Amino acid sequence: MNTRVLTGITTTGTPHLGNYVGAIRPAIEASRRDDVDAFFFLADYHALIKSDDAARIERSRLEIAASWLAAGLDPQRVTFYRQSDIPEIPELTWFLTCIASKGMLNRAHAYKAAVDKNAAAGEDADAGISAGLYMYPVLMAADILAFDANQVPVGRDQIQHIEMARDLGQRFNHLHGHEFFVLPEALIEEQVATLPGLDGRKMSKSYDNTIPLFAGGAKQLREAIMRIVTDSRAPGEPKDPDSSALFTIFRAFAGEAETAAFRQALLGGIGWGEAKQALYERIEADVAPMRERYEALMADPAAIEATLRQGAQKARAIATPKLAALREVLGLRAMTTAPVARAKAAPKHERSPRFASFRDDDGRFRFRLFSADGEELLLSRPFADPKAAGALQKRLRSLGAAAAVLQLQAQGMSLELDGEAVASTPDYRDEQARDEALAQLRAALDQLAAQA
Repeated sequence: MNTRVLTGITTTGTPHLGNYVGAIRPAIEASRRDDVDAFFFLADYHALIKSDDAARIERSRLEIAASWLAAGLDPQRVTFYRQSDIPEIPELTWFLTCIASKGMLNRAHAYKAAVDKNAAAGEDADAGISAGLYMYPVLMAADILAFDANQVPVGRDQIQHIEMARDLGQRFNHLHGHEFFVLPEALIEEQVATLPGLDGRKMSKSYDNTIPLFAGGAKQLREAIMRIVTDSRAPGEPKDPDSSALFTIFRAFAGEAETAAFRQALLGGIGWGEAKQALYERIEADVAPMRERYEALMADPAAIEATLRQGAQKARAIATPKLAALREVLGLRAMTTAPVARAKAAPKHERSPRFASFRDDDGRFRFRLFSADGEELLLSRPFADPKAAGALQKRLRSLGAAAAVLQLQAQGMSLELDGEAVASTPDYRDEQARDEALAQLRAALDQLAAQA
């Protein structure tokens, strides 16, 4: 079973070298593991909380998407999408808002920090604090719970948000008597590389001390590196590698042999100008091929748009049936869909969904699930062992709609268990017919569970 790992990228700035080393490069490397089901999204709803500059957010979405793709993110291997392309996320945010306690939100670090800042300035406690900032943890919980993420990579300052997502998911599960949500775990990034900026402090937009990753090309990269603050030691005087920002940055891009050689050059008295040129050449060797891809992507925003829309389709194939199940349990189902009693089995004289087992021409075993009215709802995958087919039938009898993971496709759906497709529906003529079949399948699963 693959582990689903979800990463959000706030769209409020232009990527720099620190972003690449600390977040982009390790995340892309992790996404290539066979046991990881990686989700990456542009958190543009979150960006609205931090910035009211529409042009900046729009530009940042394009630059960040192009940067991740240029750095090697494979949209065929991962699910890469914009938060704002998933309407189920704000809908789920409201569902969770209705069970979120004000006391929990009062304890959120970002809100408390803003209140403390106002108090220190002698202002009203909530001066300048938007409801968006206050509700930020609920939106983040919806991002995570909509896709049943198992792990969310975060720094220690973000652990509280994952705990809040767990609390909200657990509370919803408890209130409605089913495991609707997977409860996420924080994946603590202890080994994340932190690069120093131009002034020796952590490279950060808030300090205005960043070195651009792609923006401005090779010329601006070199100019920024030449501005890195160094001490006054002259050429010929030994330099201390362990206190040098140049060495720290060089080490993040070089292998062991190159790093050892650069360290020895510093100890041997290389001039700072020559050392900066060596650092530029080492970084440029890695960045130049990516920059070429980045510039091609930036020149073709329609291609990025198509990639993100395809990612949104993959993401919504998971989120849409999940939200359909939540709407049903909350009493927001279509008025033409009768609620299914969960607490007691149907009387014996009422017709029930049924399974029909059969053997394929190749000798393998399968089964179909039919509704009480005789409509085919599911066809299982083939099994070499009839006991395996029987075990799957037994599991489906007690599954219930809430626990069913249904992936929407163009004309039908597939049912997944433990991350593997085990059955599929017939193809339907259009989305309306597919959605009606979805409601029918969920009702049948609930009826079977009630009888189990």
